[in-house]
Amino acid sequence: MDGTVSLVLLLLFLWGLVSRRSARVELTAPAVFVLVGLVLATCLGSLDLNPSHETVKAVAEICLTWILFTDAARLSFPVLRPDLGLYLRLLLIGLPLCIGLGTLLATGLLPGVSGWAAVFVGAALAPTDAALGASMMTNPIVPERVRRLINVESGLNDGIATPVVVMALAGAAAAAGEGHGADGKAIQELAVGLAYGAVLGLVGGWLMRKALREDWGAEEFAGPAVLALALLSYLSAIAIGGNGFVAAFVAGLAFGTAHRGAPRWQLEFTEQSGTVLSLLVWLLFGAVLVPAAFPHMTWQSALYAVLSLTVVRMAPVALALLGTRMDRATVLFIGWFGPRGLATIIFSLLALEDLAPSIAQKVLPALVLTVLLSVLAHGLSAGPLARRYAASLPAPATDRSGPPPHSIPVRRLSGGTSPHGDSTPRD
Repeated sequence: MDGTVSLVLLLLFLWGLVSRRSARVELTAPAVFVLVGLVLATCLGSLDLNPSHETVKAVAEICLTWILFTDAARLSFPVLRPDLGLYLRLLLIGLPLCIGLGTLLATGLLPGVSGWAAVFVGAALAPTDAALGASMMTNPIVPERVRRLINVESGLNDGIATPVVVMALAGAAAAAGEGHGADGKAIQELAVGLAYGAVLGLVGGWLMRKALREDWGAEEFAGPAVLALALLSYLSAIAIGGNGFVAAFVAGLAFGTAHRGAPRWQLEFTEQSGTVLSLLVWLLFGAVLVPAAFPHMTWQSALYAVLSLTVVRMAPVALALLGTRMDRATVLFIGWFGPRGLATIIFSLLALEDLAPSIAQKVLPALVLTVLLSVLAHGLSAGPLARRYAASLPAPATDRSGPPPHSIPVRRLSGGTSPHGDSTPRD
């Protein structure tokens, strides 16, 4: 086991050395670490890469907690206000339609998948991951407004989809006689997590702002304090009978609200820690999920993966954006760049641990194939489609109507230059 851990740490170090160079040839971190995981699991049998269920679940849960908290905390209402209607359309119309269409498709196409298991597939594949198209998200030839729209949607839809995923997992487990029903305790956990996360985030954000303003706290400890608050929101919510993921997401929103959008320097430590865990999650995806799902893959799961990335994503986006006067090229561009990544993987890892094997082997192949196809398709198409889309625009590609480009945060995963910028003064 020591040899495997040492190798993984070496790979993390080496990636840090070549991440910027790799971005120039569209080589993304997800693709590299998925391949590494597959190699470690299949070709290097002498190495021990068989993490315990507790380890896999802990890594997945901590990673998702940090993602939910930081994605929510960095949002600023003044930045969102100009296009608030578009965000609401995508999140309150497009996302539910995507979950519903994905559920219907799973029920009709995937053998043995129905009820709560189908809802789980639809909800687990609804969240998007802008990091898989990082070269597009940092490309100034793509209008800033479009990049910001894709990124904000990606930052919020995983948190909104999480309660549905939790309910579906509880319902699927109950249907198999291995857990409580989706109604009752699960709903109570969601309500407690919602209320508790809001209070904790507001109080934590107010205390942080006051402590820094009154010079009680040192700036160099603000980052670790935020990381601790994110984990506290998850663990303490569970301790009082709430849902930790919902609490983390709501706490992040409340923390950012107290700051009117938390400044990037306060979130950077948590984001960097989350980046390391994200890479490990991608490695576990290649080492654990792909081998677990591969023996059960069918033509139906392959077809579902293709439809999930196209019709199931693009049709709801097009319907949500009806009446916005956006041209067809922009609607198609936004619809296509809905990569499936970390959130789907983490939900899949949780399903692998929480669901009965008979259910997991029916739902995992579609999820795994969708993510694998997304890594390849969105990674390879990000640059070429960005150039083609920009060339089709009648006006200059640079949109100067919104905040400056450095205010568009992208989860830093694929290497290259991050568009993060610390435009907010330190309190």
